[in-house]
Amino acid sequence: MEHLPVEVIGNILSRLGGARDIVIASATCQKWREASRKHLHTLAFNSNDLPPYRDITPKQLEILITQTIFQTTGLQGLSILMDDVDEFSASTVIAWLMYTRETLRRLFYNVRTSPNVNILEICGRQKLETLALAHNSITGVEPNFQRFPCLKSLSLSHVSISALDLSLLLTACPKLESLELVNLEIAMSDAQVTVELSCPTLKSIYVEAISLDKFMLEADSIEHLHLRDCALELFELIGIGTLKYFKIDDVSVIHLDIGETIDNLEVVDVSNFTIIWPKFYQMISRSSKLRKLRLWDVAFDDEDEVVDLETIAVCFPQLKHLALSYELRDGVMHYGLQGSSNLENVMVLELGWTVINDLFSHWVEELLKRCPNLRKMIIFGSVSEVKSHEECQILANFTSSIVQLMRKYMNVEVHFDFE
Repeated sequence: MEHLPVEVIGNILSRLGGARDIVIASATCQKWREASRKHLHTLAFNSNDLPPYRDITPKQLEILITQTIFQTTGLQGLSILMDDVDEFSASTVIAWLMYTRETLRRLFYNVRTSPNVNILEICGRQKLETLALAHNSITGVEPNFQRFPCLKSLSLSHVSISALDLSLLLTACPKLESLELVNLEIAMSDAQVTVELSCPTLKSIYVEAISLDKFMLEADSIEHLHLRDCALELFELIGIGTLKYFKIDDVSVIHLDIGETIDNLEVVDVSNFTIIWPKFYQMISRSSKLRKLRLWDVAFDDEDEVVDLETIAVCFPQLKHLALSYELRDGVMHYGLQGSSNLENVMVLELGWTVINDLFSHWVEELLKRCPNLRKMIIFGSVSEVKSHEECQILANFTSSIVQLMRKYMNVEVHFDFE
């Protein structure tokens, strides 16, 4: 170790990440102390990872963080996540940011201060590439002054911001590629809450726990769209057909439009969602490049609607991964077995049930027949703690049926995942 260059030691210390571990390691010898001062490029303070932080006052913690940061030069990554700390002094936090801002590339900031610290004003017009803000408020965005010329990734979590400021913030990030919006508090200017965003360079967006009347996104480079736990009246994506990954989970939306030109879709993952199948099918039916289709715990607006395997096989010839959750309502199986076309390229099959009955094993068998090149099958199920004799018998029959069935398909790897 004594022959290691100080630059290499600096990289080793940076990979430790946590400030406490770095301080302890840098006390090894003078060479390691020099590496931590001159060649450390990543530093992280997290109140959850370090129990001793909970045993000292915020003022004492401010002093510790200040001493550690001010002993470094050229920090590129700084993470200050203080979930369990009430409040820091705004002047102290501003000093940390002013000291590091010229070299910072990555900032992860979750600090409550009094008064609020304007991160955009301090870190704007610098070299920041990744910015993650939590439990903060953003007001009065000025895109000409608070500009982020190098920012590629932006994450806002539990942030208070108006729809206009959010739109202006994206305008101030000309190279933005990744956007995460989690549990935002959108300031209301009128009875309807409408968010209209435009970002020509955006490739990926993740939206969670947001309630809006209208959410409209214009993004000509978008490839990855994930909506989770949202309540929306309207969601509209305006693009030029670059979307490859579309996932929607536990979302309530009346009108969903992800564009007319979605020929490049490769993954569609829908769960805990109510859909009008004809409209949804029309939306994705031209996605001939689809590789993965997942319809899990999906409710149908019309109880008589059926998604048949023939439609899936014909419209998605390149499908390799199929995941379906079995549901039987009033004798109608929502994923029907009509037609004779095989799913020639499906190699992974995920199947699950909400309430098991004797038809499930028959459904599994028919799906296996339609997937001649299958390599792996995963069966998900829910088993209640208190089971009647009838439920136990159904589960026993299912187990026997699967054992007999898999003797016919020795080349298929089978996994079970019960909860």
